[in-house]
Amino acid sequence: MSKMLLVFFTSLILALSASMASAAAKTPIRIAFIDPLSGPFAIAGIVPLAQFKYDAARLNKAGGINGHPIEVVGFDGKADPQISLVQLQKAIDDGFQFITQGRSSAVGGTLLNTINKHNQRNPDDRVLYFNYASLDPVLTNERCSFWHFRFFPNTDMVSNTLTDWLAKQKNIHKVFLINQDYSYGHAFAEGTIKTLQKKRPDIEIVGNVFHPLAKVKDFSPYVTQIKASGADAVVTANYGSDIILLIKAVASYGLNIPILTNSGSETGTITAIGDKGINNVYLVAPFNGDYNAPGMAEREQEMYKETGYDYHAPFITNVLEMLKVAAEKADSIDPTKVAFALEGLHYDSPFGEMIMRAEDHQLLAPTFISVLKDHMKPGAEGTGHNYHALDKVDAEATAMPTTCHMKRPAKQS
Repeated sequence: MSKMLLVFFTSLILALSASMASAAAKTPIRIAFIDPLSGPFAIAGIVPLAQFKYDAARLNKAGGINGHPIEVVGFDGKADPQISLVQLQKAIDDGFQFITQGRSSAVGGTLLNTINKHNQRNPDDRVLYFNYASLDPVLTNERCSFWHFRFFPNTDMVSNTLTDWLAKQKNIHKVFLINQDYSYGHAFAEGTIKTLQKKRPDIEIVGNVFHPLAKVKDFSPYVTQIKASGADAVVTANYGSDIILLIKAVASYGLNIPILTNSGSETGTITAIGDKGINNVYLVAPFNGDYNAPGMAEREQEMYKETGYDYHAPFITNVLEMLKVAAEKADSIDPTKVAFALEGLHYDSPFGEMIMRAEDHQLLAPTFISVLKDHMKPGAEGTGHNYHALDKVDAEATAMPTTCHMKRPAKQS
């Protein structure tokens, strides 16, 4: 073989090798988003999906994760455990190794149980579950799993922060609780009552009501109960259409009392209540509407321009940002290696340092008590309203005890 041909074939082989390496580097990280995209809770899934896609595109512009682009695909779980389970199986069959879900702890528990079984039976085809907002404490306590990571404070953590604030309000003596009638709503109510009785035993619980999930079209009868109870404050963990309709009904009745929520920024809520919610609706969450951190206002403007929705859920950004940090730390996108890298990970978010607690995979995040204000920049949903931070609790101070006894797989080399 002539020297020229040898050089040619050597160059060709090197070019093909480089091409194959490039193609391998571009294998997408596929994330299945399983939440309601139709039905009464559709907006509770559509907006988070839009945010996941926006953040994925933003990260992809910067090179993705270890050279791998992020692809987020929506699966309509309709907030129904059995339908969501079917969608999970479709995602796994289609090769998705990362799952995210956040609307309904009942759904989250069902998915987690199936993922645990799948990973036990398929050690070479494991799946990792990123829970962005299913908040039942049991998921990081007795049902904790190596394959599950929660990126939002659970209801015990929210209740603890909320009742700390309530205990300081000397003008509040009667509290009315209203929540959705399933595990998440009951866990939130139980945690709130328990912690409030320790911190302010003089506060009277004048109502502890549960209503069907996403089936109440008119909350007027419940508001009548609230008014008759003489409550000084309302506490609710409702989300989706239930939080919008509840707050709208309270505002329509002219009840000038604090409404304490962890989903008061749910898309449509601020528009629905308008001026009547100013200084009355409170939010307990790992973010606020002030957006003082560098770049946050720009993200708000960019996402609204690209999707038509507000950048209202920075905790969704944390899922992808922390996935990126963990994958780069592990130098791998293998679910098992990513999971080990996520354990104990510290992440400097725009709202402060966050910690993925290794012992139970519960994120510890700075949590804010905010109140709805007018003349805010940026305003939410095309209004001048947004949530102004009154107080901030640092990440480590939000920690609650856990009963988790986690079983871990052997570390891969």
